[in-house]
Amino acid sequence: MSSVLRSFALFLLLASSLAAHAQLSTGPGAVVTTERVRAELLAHAPDGVAPGKQVWVGLQLAHQPEWHTYWKNPGDSGLATQLEWTLPAGVTAGDIAWPVPHKIPVGTLANYGYEGTVLLPVPLTIGPDFKPSLLASDLTVKLKATWLVCKKECIPEDGEFALKIPAQSTTAMHGQAFADAFAAAPRNVPEGTAAIPDSVARIAGNGLDIEVQGLPVAERGKELAFFPETPEIVEPAGAWTQAWKGAVWTAHVPLSGLRSTSPTQLPVVVADGKQGWRATLKVAGTWPPVAAAPTGVSPALDEALRSNATASVPASSRVGLMAALLGALLGGLILNLMPCVFPVLAIKLVGFASHAQDARARRADGLAYTAGVVLSFLALGAAMLALRAAGEQLGWGFQLQSPLVVAVLAVLFTLIALNLAGVFEVGGVLPSSIASVQLRHPVRNAFVSGVLAVAIASPCTAPFMGASLGLAATLPAVEALLVFGILGVGMALPYLAASAVPAVGRWLPRPGPWMDVFRRLMAFPMFATVAWLVWVLGQQSGIDGAGALLVLLVAVSLLVWTLTLRGRTRVVLGTVATLALAAVAWTVGPHLASAAPSQQAAKAEGEWQPWSQAKVQQLVAAGQPVFVDFTAAWCVTCQVNKKTTLSNEQVLSDLRQRKVALLRADWTRRDPAISAALASLGRNGVPVYVMYRQGSAPVVLSELLSVAEVRGVVAKL
Repeated sequence: MSSVLRSFALFLLLASSLAAHAQLSTGPGAVVTTERVRAELLAHAPDGVAPGKQVWVGLQLAHQPEWHTYWKNPGDSGLATQLEWTLPAGVTAGDIAWPVPHKIPVGTLANYGYEGTVLLPVPLTIGPDFKPSLLASDLTVKLKATWLVCKKECIPEDGEFALKIPAQSTTAMHGQAFADAFAAAPRNVPEGTAAIPDSVARIAGNGLDIEVQGLPVAERGKELAFFPETPEIVEPAGAWTQAWKGAVWTAHVPLSGLRSTSPTQLPVVVADGKQGWRATLKVAGTWPPVAAAPTGVSPALDEALRSNATASVPASSRVGLMAALLGALLGGLILNLMPCVFPVLAIKLVGFASHAQDARARRADGLAYTAGVVLSFLALGAAMLALRAAGEQLGWGFQLQSPLVVAVLAVLFTLIALNLAGVFEVGGVLPSSIASVQLRHPVRNAFVSGVLAVAIASPCTAPFMGASLGLAATLPAVEALLVFGILGVGMALPYLAASAVPAVGRWLPRPGPWMDVFRRLMAFPMFATVAWLVWVLGQQSGIDGAGALLVLLVAVSLLVWTLTLRGRTRVVLGTVATLALAAVAWTVGPHLASAAPSQQAAKAEGEWQPWSQAKVQQLVAAGQPVFVDFTAAWCVTCQVNKKTTLSNEQVLSDLRQRKVALLRADWTRRDPAISAALASLGRNGVPVYVMYRQGSAPVVLSELLSVAEVRGVVAKL
């Protein structure tokens, strides 16, 4: 059956590849059409494609009436069109030769962009390393473009394009459309005047005095438009003046209140509506102080812990290590109440019940459990810091981003559940030497239970814990490990305290038959954990991965059961089960290691759209608030918040009324972009919930979301 499925999948793959090839070969270019824009990739190579030849490609955007996209400096809001090229070896793409934009008033603001039809041309350099394939000498060009198109509202759009440029000439096939558009380029693309040394921008208080020389004689006396290429230097909508002083065009323009840089050169474009000229101005004078960038960071971490919301900046001297340690201790304590830790409580309760009347054994058990928790936190912290130092983009809970780790944990918890349910006893399936070691050293069980508790609980981020872990990632190694160690102490503290209090022993019932019933009952939380882990792996590797893991768990259970038998039956069935397990492991291994869908390929979930940093920037630049849910399938707290607060109709209604864009960043599998975004927020684990708004610092909500908290944040928009 599997071979049939593989053959069918291969057939589909070949068919789709042939269809894609046919599409590229038959059309003049790739076209993406939306309700607002028709985008087409065009090419112009009149002399053919060969080393040393000039080849132009470009994205032509035809806007519907009243819609516009943006120039390289979008002005007060908006986002420039971005082009990402995929080219053969030996071919490189230059920068966009931006046509002259128009000033587009938007209320009291002003943007720079394009209406109607515009061509964004890009030169390709054909180097000597370019070698056409044996089957075809054509040049295959692929493009991924993103643009923000606006009217009264703004819509981020994107498209993927592909085009084959014949080696001989493009005029006959598909170059004529580009040739017609490119023929107008000398009138649209600004001519350079960067070599003129006397063009200058003099700082005058809160403005700039501009002097541009070398403009054509025919332009003297005309009013010209002025466009600075560097964003947030000049106020786009501010009042400005211009005048001619002989052959020199002069202007006084106001500085932007959002200026955050002080450049020594200022590239600008001046235009008369038909033609543009580009000049690089030398800045003379001393810049006034730049505007302080809004950070939203509270004066100290303890205040951040009280408010449960910090903003996106690295740790600084204002955030003390002691406050971070306090946050770690409180976060560890609260971690015991998080949903992901509930299954591990079964192991703790069984341990308490087995030492109900033995105070010394309870204390030893508590110390061993604490040691397992603290050492596990230190080990995970050290591994995370080492991998980050090696350049890996990962964060807290990284171990469950691996399907293999998830599968191993599922097998382990299946064995624990079968043991608690009475299917097997350790002494019955292990050699007597190993079983006797376990009996002589029962505290080892407590230590192992501490390790298991951390393995399951670590993906969760409790209140107060997020800010401390975010800070730990920026501290020196010794201080960072101290934060991780205190986090473990906080998690183990309730159990350690209970094991040391004599009254606890008096509260527990005396040993009896109830203990066996209680032990078997505690097997079901373990089975629930296995079900959750299977679901997590299904999110990572698809339905085939989840099915493969289930087959593996059945095979493991069969093998364990056969080990409880006696005599020849045990030998025969055990051999069969071992061979079956090996065959299953060999077959399902590729499914467990298969790649998960990428973040970009993630599908929308109702009103929620897949997250990307570019999409956040586009929407915020367009003035639309954005709410981001950083989540993962292995984060139980994330799923609880998703099914309760984030599905609450009152919350969703408020978000719709405020036109808040909803984005979901799925960190189930490792994603460097999400890791970097979390780090910028001072976090390195999930869940994280953030509200972005233009002109304001990001607002980070608490890990345990409530309806009142989300509605309160939305009401302030």
